[in-house]
Amino acid sequence: MSLLQDAVAVDTLNQVQQQAIQLAAPQENLNLIQLLMKGGWIMIPIILLFFLGLVIFIERYITIRNASKTDSGLMAQIKSNVLSGKLDSAIAVCRSNNSALARMLQKGLTRVGRPIKDIEASIENAGKLEVSRLEKNINILGIIAGIAPMLGFVGTIFGVIQIFREVEIAGGIDIASVSGGLYVKMVSSASGLTIGILAYIGYHVLNMMVERLILRMETEAVEFIDLLDEPGA
Repeated sequence: MSLLQDAVAVDTLNQVQQQAIQLAAPQENLNLIQLLMKGGWIMIPIILLFFLGLVIFIERYITIRNASKTDSGLMAQIKSNVLSGKLDSAIAVCRSNNSALARMLQKGLTRVGRPIKDIEASIENAGKLEVSRLEKNINILGIIAGIAPMLGFVGTIFGVIQIFREVEIAGGIDIASVSGGLYVKMVSSASGLTIGILAYIGYHVLNMMVERLILRMETEAVEFIDLLDEPGA
């Protein structure tokens, strides 16, 4: 019975000592910024890529959305004015509607009276110019989507090299320091992959918006040409 009591007392003492050590050990509570900075110097270009991609996405999104806004009755007003022979009024309607579609149709209206092929060519050229303006800098998002994950992996590789260098200098393996250092360096990989995924999504979202607008512009251009081909137009 005495031996059992001694064993229980020793076990209790060990538990108390372990709890005291745990309480005495400093706990590092990191916020997001501090955690990101643990990734090392490679986090600087990764964060710069994030802000660059964010600025491009917001700017292009607003630009494409504004260019896509058109009056639902725009084509009806143009048709009415063209059939009435009021080309100046039709052009004024396009000028008052600040959209890619209106600017394209305005270019066609200024060529009325010339052969249909010339009008089609002017509309097509105006449409290509509008699309090129809308697609400006979108490809940069695609570049960011490819570069950011690679930078993250580079940061992790450099971190692993540094860890094993420290192990070589110390002459032994400390599991705590190795696992802790590796955890810190994995921050760069996670950050790079996250930014790459976001840039990839933003790139395709903007391209889908542009493609939708192109389809609409092509449909309206065909309708406009058909309007000019109507007898009495």
